[in-house]
Parts: sequence; structure tokens; C-alpha cells
Amino acid sequence: MKTARPMSVAGYLFVGPAMLYLGVFTLLPMVVAAYLSVHRWHLLKPDRPFVGWDNYRRLLEDPFFVNAIRNTVVFTALSVPLGIAIALAAAVLLNRGLPGIRVFRTIFYVPSVCSQVALSMIWIWVTLPHVGFVNWLVGSANALLGTSFATDVNYLQRFPMISVVLLFIWNGLGPRMVIFLAGLQNIPETLYEAARVDGASGWQRFRYVTLPLLMPTTFFIVVTTTIAALQIFTPIYVMTQGGPNRATDVVVFHIYKEAWHKFHIGQASAMSYVLFSIILTISLLQFWAMKRRSDMIAESA
Repeated sequence: MKTARPMSVAGYLFVGPAMLYLGVFTLLPMVVAAYLSVHRWHLLKPDRPFVGWDNYRRLLEDPFFVNAIRNTVVFTALSVPLGIAIALAAAVLLNRGLPGIRVFRTIFYVPSVCSQVALSMIWIWVTLPHVGFVNWLVGSANALLGTSFATDVNYLQRFPMISVVLLFIWNGLGPRMVIFLAGLQNIPETLYEAARVDGASGWQRFRYVTLPLLMPTTFFIVVTTTIAALQIFTPIYVMTQGGPNRATDVVVFHIYKEAWHKFHIGQASAMSYVLFSIILTISLLQFWAMKRRSDMIAESA
């Protein structure tokens, strides 16, 4: 009993810096943003009246903000399932005990530790007309196959959303793959052996053994990837600036422009809370779906 208080004090000292960081850089900005969102707060004007819910009402009447929400939903709907499927496929392939497999794991993981600005600049070069990597591949294919596909296509301008989606998948492949690898390596080999004895094919073992036992891992990756997709910003800022014709103007980039181009801090704060509400709602729905599935599995067992 005498050591309980010193251990308790030591625990608070250890978590103190993290709690201070959370309070100063997360909770306090959230409170301030809530206050700003109910004021017509222009950064360069001294008159900042209280307007209540008017900032939120005006968002529903703003076609550009509605377009930003639509683009964000489209981006998330494309990038999340594709990113998870590719990461799972890579993890399954790299889970084999083949010579040199660690080198391939490292190669897959490297983009995730690089700056998103640097990756975005690389992706701009990849999609450039004439000198870009994609057009170089097209030109090489023309030379080999005798075809005459155009090699002056600006793929970033022609397929802006797809370009950003592919970059997002490439950048996040490493962490998702590593998490899936950890989940795969925690599945007992005896289950696969029992399935082989029962005559299960490779696809049946994957469907009835691997996927169900990977459900908690998959759920974690789905939640975190969805949140990251809904908050996409850096590739948009570097690669497209929301263009062309607002085709990639997502919510976070729209908030940035509203706050630091137009100085409408109150309006931008209201947009931030709308995005926060969307993320919270989707996350709660995902947790509900996961709990319901777990309950169904428990009842069937």
C-alpha cells in the first residue's frame, strides 16, 4: 500500500506530456473552433458578431462546399476499398517464406516513410506529357507492338481524381500491408492444415479461414484508412490545387482556402465541424457494423 501513491505519481508524470500535448494542440483548438464557428469572424476585420447557426446554414447553400463534400465522398469510396484490397493482396504474397522476401517488404514500405510533398512531386513527373513515366511506357509499348497511342497525354489533368487516388494507395500501402502481415502471422498454421485435410482449396482456405480471422485487423485498417481519406490534403495542395474545374476540391483543401485565402475563419471553422461530424458518424457506423457482425458470429457459434 505504501508504494501505491509513488507509482501513481510516476504514472501521471509519464502520461503528463502526452496529455498536455493533447490538451494544447487538440482539445483547445476544438473549443476555439467551436466558438469561431458561431461568429462571422474575418481575420482582417475587427467586427466579429455572433451569428449562431448562420454559418452552418450558409454551408448548405454553398454549391462549392457541397461539391467539396461530393468529391471527398467519391475519393473515399474509390481509395479505401482499393487500398485495402491491394494491401491485403500484397500482405498475402509477402507472407511466404521465400528467399529475399524481406527486401520486397522493405520496397513496399519505403513510400510510407517519404514526405507526401516529395511523393506528390514524383507523381506529377510520372503523369507529365512526353517525358512522364506513363507516357514513356506508352511509347515503349508503341515501339514493341507497333501501336500508335498518344504519348503527349497529361494524365494528371485528364484523370485528376484517379491520379490522387493512386497516390494515396501507393503512399499508404506499406503501413496497411505491415498490419495485415501481423494479422496473418497470428493465424495458427494448424487451421490451414486442418482445412487442407478436409480438401479445402486455396481460395476456400482464404475465404473461410484467413478472412474471418483477419476481421479485427481489417476493421482497424478500414476505420483508419477511411479517416485518412476523408482528411486528404497534401496531394491535392501540391498536385492539383483543387482543379481542374474543382474536380479535386476536397473538404480539407476547401477549408484551407476559405480560412487562408479568403480569411473567413468563422466559416472555415463551421466547415471543420461539419467534416468532424461526418467522420464521427461514419466511424460510429463502422463500429456498429463490426459489433453487429461479431454478435451474429457469436450467435451462430
